[in-house]
Amino acid sequence: MPSPIAVIINASAGAGYTPEWVDNLTRIFRSGGLDVQVTLARGGAEISDTANRAIAEKPSTIIAGGGDGTINAVASALIGTDIALGVLPLGTLNHFAKDLHIPLDLDEAVRNIIAGYTIKVDVGEVNERFFLNNSSLGIYPSIVRDRENQQKWLGRSKWTAFVWATLTIFRRYPFLNVLITANGKEHARHTPFVFIGNNEYLMEGFNIGERRCLNAGQLSLYVTQRTGRLGLLRLALRALFGRLHQAKDFDALTAQEILIEVRYPHMRVATDGEVNVLDTPLRYRVRAGALRVIVPPIHAPDGG
Repeated sequence: MPSPIAVIINASAGAGYTPEWVDNLTRIFRSGGLDVQVTLARGGAEISDTANRAIAEKPSTIIAGGGDGTINAVASALIGTDIALGVLPLGTLNHFAKDLHIPLDLDEAVRNIIAGYTIKVDVGEVNERFFLNNSSLGIYPSIVRDRENQQKWLGRSKWTAFVWATLTIFRRYPFLNVLITANGKEHARHTPFVFIGNNEYLMEGFNIGERRCLNAGQLSLYVTQRTGRLGLLRLALRALFGRLHQAKDFDALTAQEILIEVRYPHMRVATDGEVNVLDTPLRYRVRAGALRVIVPPIHAPDGG
């Protein structure tokens, strides 16, 4: 008899994952004919360890429940295998699930996994660290680090800490000097942020920040030049009204590999909302079709 499919839930967020909640989730899966074993993991290390133990059983599917950081932790263990990733979007933003049209409602997300339609999607990589959505340098990693410190030392909620951290970082408004090499060309920039996406993001209009495709085999890079606080606000307004392409202080390009050099030996780098210190230079590449994901049949070639 095959082993139950592992369902790994990030319980560290304190979202009330009681034994009753686990029993109910198990019943929902089993009512659809899928035998599962739900594990409540606390923190990234426990999530990764649980995923690696599950992989040793050679299952067809492993299911991750949580936000984008949790999905990343489980997916990173599955990259390059034939094991499909099932997604239960239990986070706040759920960018990866939204871009793949995975239902945000828990019951519907379970039904999507039971249906079992899979596709291959690309994965971004920077210095052997994977990302499903994006990676960034500059302002955003600094905001995340300050937010985490406020949560830890001041006891603030995530969103309150995020607002205060954003105000703090924007007062300092640090700049980076970077040398970017992509498609055989070098680009020297003095910038507050560099953003690298796994495939291309919509950067204009009311759907800004979404991706229409996760399997084009490309990274996207977005960077501003010498843009102050007001300049960044102007860029945001241009993006909202579809005129970002007219901005002279904003660059966008796509490439399969991107090299970013700075004058520091180490840098804080955000990948899918998690911040780590990486050695420089930063070598980005795309791993085309490296991850199998269970998605709604809307992704079928005939629209299914």
